[in-house]
This record gives sequence, C-alpha cells and structure tokens, in this order.
Amino acid sequence: MRSAAPKAGVEQPRYHGPLMNTTWNEPIIRDLVARLELFRQGCRVTTLVEVERATRSPFHILVACVISLRTKDEVTAQGSARLFDLAQTPEAMAKLAESTIAKAIFPAGFYNTKARQLRQISAILVEEHHSEVPKNEADLLALPGVGRKTANLVLGIGHGIPAICVDTHVHRIPNRLGMVQTLKPDQTEKELRVLLPEDLWIPINDLLVTFGQNQCHPVSPRCSTCPLDDLCGKVGVERSR
Repeated sequence: MRSAAPKAGVEQPRYHGPLMNTTWNEPIIRDLVARLELFRQGCRVTTLVEVERATRSPFHILVACVISLRTKDEVTAQGSARLFDLAQTPEAMAKLAESTIAKAIFPAGFYNTKARQLRQISAILVEEHHSEVPKNEADLLALPGVGRKTANLVLGIGHGIPAICVDTHVHRIPNRLGMVQTLKPDQTEKELRVLLPEDLWIPINDLLVTFGQNQCHPVSPRCSTCPLDDLCGKVGVERSR
C-alpha cells in the first residue's frame, strides 16, 4: 500500500539510489510525454516556442537561441522582442551596430559577445547562404556561437527536421528519472535518439524545459506534487519538496 504523499513545501530526506525501476519502453515513454503535455498546459509558453508560433522563421529561432544561452527565459523573450523591433531579417541585422544589438538584448548573459556573434551570423547568412538559415548541422555549427544545442533547436523548431536538443533540463531530467545514465549532454542526446520514437525528438525539448523550470528543479524538486512520481527513480535527488 502506497504511503501518504508528503506535504508540499516540506523538505524531504536524502534518497539513496533509484526508487523506481521503470522499463522505458515506447508505451511508457508516450505516457510520460502525455503527462508532460498536460503539465505544460498550465505553464507559460517558452520563448522559443512563442517565437516559432509567431513567426515560423528559422532566422528568428536562431537569433532567440543565441540570446537564450545562459539567460533566463523571460530575459530572452524581452531581448528578442526588442531586437526584432529593430531588425527582422539577416540583411537588416547585419547593418546594425554591435552596440545597438547589445543594448537591445541587455541584460542577457554575455550580451556584448552575443551582439558580435549575431551580427557576424547575419553577415554570413547574407554572404554565404543567400540570407537563408542552413538546414544541415555542419553549416549551422560553423556559425559563430552555435553549438549542438542551438543547431538542433534550429533544425527541429526552425526547419521541422527531427533533432533532439539537449540543454541542462533535457540532460538532468532523463538522468533523474532513470531513463539514461550519462555524464555529458552529447551522451544524453545519443541515448535519447535510441529511446525516443522519432516523432518525439522535436517536442521533447520544450516539454522537459517547461517541466524543469516549473517542477523538476535542479535542487529540491517538487516531488510531492509531481505528475511523474510513479515513474521517477529520483536518481541523485538529495532533498525534495
């Protein structure tokens, strides 16, 4: 018989190892995703999804991704909006001064560096890609400031090409659940490519980011009210609420 759930907001003691041994087959994974989709309905839409829905522009997705690195989502949303008020296309953004871009995206993390990168990216798109955002990983990774996370987000959300973007949430939560046992995001991406049906590769990022921001925090997650509690191994969880 399952014990009563602990009170929300009360710190719970240290867990030692996995509490669940869930078999992560396709029916269980689709059940997990269905619960995450239901959870997301009660949360604020993330900036990148908001940009995708509003513009359907791979360039806008790329710009918002660069701004979002090491930056809170609310700051990304505000900075992206201010910058897009100034420039909607690679041609227009390439003509902006770096200081103008920096002022628009401030206080995003490393805003001066990102301003330089965004101007360089825009110029490269104009000069080498006919003002289009590339649809392949190699060309995306060749752009200043673009790593695997950004490249996969642009491929997935921007172009609709199946790709798994692994950020801090997408790395942490599958490990905490016990879906994967990895140390680095690249390893997590590789494991998730095997575990997840391809139709879930694109949406899994936004689902786990939303869940990580609002429920499954890095420290002291809200386990007492978690919709995934019966699936979760709570791997590495030392305290919860």
